Amino acid sequence: MGKREQKKPRHTGRWILLAALLLLCAGIGLLLLFRPWQAAPSDGDASLPSAQLQADAEPDPQPQTDAEPVQQSRAEPEPDPQPDSPAQALLDSLTLREKVLQLFVVTPEQLTGVTSATRAGDATRLALEANPVGGLIYFDNNIQSRDQVQEMISNSQSYSRLGLLIAVDEEGGSVARVGGNSAMGTTAFPSMGSIGADGDPEQAYSVGHTIAEDLKALGFNLDFAPVADVNSNPDNPVIGKRAFSDDPAVCAEMVARCVQGFSDGGMLCTLKHFPGHGDTADDSHYGEAETTKTLAELEACEFLPFAAGIEAGAPFVMVGHITAPALTQEPLPATLSHDIVTGLLREALGFDGLIITDSMQMAAISDRYSSGEAAVRALQAGADMILMPAELEDAVTGVLDAVERGTLSEARIDESALRVLSCKLEAGIITEAQLSTALGH
Repeated sequence: MGKREQKKPRHTGRWILLAALLLLCAGIGLLLLFRPWQAAPSDGDASLPSAQLQADAEPDPQPQTDAEPVQQSRAEPEPDPQPDSPAQALLDSLTLREKVLQLFVVTPEQLTGVTSATRAGDATRLALEANPVGGLIYFDNNIQSRDQVQEMISNSQSYSRLGLLIAVDEEGGSVARVGGNSAMGTTAFPSMGSIGADGDPEQAYSVGHTIAEDLKALGFNLDFAPVADVNSNPDNPVIGKRAFSDDPAVCAEMVARCVQGFSDGGMLCTLKHFPGHGDTADDSHYGEAETTKTLAELEACEFLPFAAGIEAGAPFVMVGHITAPALTQEPLPATLSHDIVTGLLREALGFDGLIITDSMQMAAISDRYSSGEAAVRALQAGADMILMPAELEDAVTGVLDAVERGTLSEARIDESALRVLSCKLEAGIITEAQLSTALGH
């Protein structure tokens, strides 16, 4: 009895110790299992680095799990592209040859091959189907009476899939293809030198507005006027009284108001002849015409009317075949000079409208260059439209060959063709019906 009583306390103590250990383990397990206060540490928890805090708040989508939406692993879809402008859509529908042809303005005779055109019939229709040029220019021999001109223009437009620029030289004074013909019933004006001498810019506005209305009534939509040259050389044989003044400030004011008059009358107009033909002593119709002025001298005089006309919104500028050694790296006529057409007119003066050459049949060009070479050089220089190449087919072929060789890019053609089409659409020359037909709608 006495020995069993001594062992009992020892066994009881072991069981108590074992029970205590089990309770302790259970308590620790419960503590480890339930710790909600550490599940989402606050942004201010300094015990975790900021990268870990961000990871807790925004789980890394990689690798993807079933709980994460599938689209999170994809690139964001690009927004739907903006629909092409009508002009761009129209451009995209054209072949390269059709785009190139849009860059040419020719006479009805050049288009059809007839000696003198006074009507537009099947020959015009077939010619426009084969060679959809950008525009036509009419001269005295094409203009006989109001009814005849209206019918000829209307028929020509009806044959054109892309609308036609129908141009004329109607400056007033000595250069008036329409106003100089009394049978046309339009307003005849004195020389612009006379208008400028009166000193009233509103007279220049009236000239532009009246000529615009007269021409529009006949079907014309583009006038190669006003003259923006300054009559700065009294020995100049070609400009003279065609310019508003020998004072560049007077010229600038008159040109700006005349441009506004044309615009208000609904007529596209043209500043000519950049970089300024008024200082030359020769006529580029018959050979090389040169200005020896420096850039600073031209900026102080000849450029002022062009800058004013551009500011007034003139849609076209015509570049003359004037050689300006002080402005160019090569002795090229301005029409073919990138330094002048792009460097000065497009960039320095900020003109973003249509740049057209003077007639490429003038001796300053035709005596030195083939039709193809002249057209390519003009487009390389930055011109948008070629006026009256000596040989249309040769000029078009020359441009197409240059694109094929890589000396002229198709992007360069597209740039100018888009300007032409945009101008026609904005002016209503391409009708909604023509646009719909051309796009296959």
